[in-house]
Amino acid sequence: MRTQDWSPLWRSTVGFDHLLNVFDEAQHAAEESYPPYNIERLSEDRYQITVALAGFGPEELSLTAEQNLLTLEGRKTAKEKVDFLFKGISARPFKRQFRLADYVEVKSAALRNGLLTIDLLREVPEAMKPKAIPIEGQPRPARQIEAQAA
Repeated sequence: MRTQDWSPLWRSTVGFDHLLNVFDEAQHAAEESYPPYNIERLSEDRYQITVALAGFGPEELSLTAEQNLLTLEGRKTAKEKVDFLFKGISARPFKRQFRLADYVEVKSAALRNGLLTIDLLREVPEAMKPKAIPIEGQPRPARQIEAQAA
């Protein structure tokens, strides 16, 4: 049985609250699935997001982090007209957002072989971490209960 995962990354599948019709729902579902991505827990406080971005270069991508929200946007630059026999690699513009828990920061991002890898680290400030409080004092002597003879 799988228990609920309270990791500091929340899956970004919440979109528009009110969709008007089935066409909008289908279009929204397609937008939410592009580009595909993985979220991995590397250790207790390290995470990695990997996004498949075949055909995109670093100059066509924008990655911003602000207040628990990581936003990745991509837009292909205009190129000369190509006569495709088959076009299976998508080049549509996109915007993908990830909600991050408190104290999760982006440490690095790299685009290699069509995969964007974003490294995240949760760093809780010392003032916010739980700490043990020592209890001072001497142990109380044990009280002896007087036994009464019957």
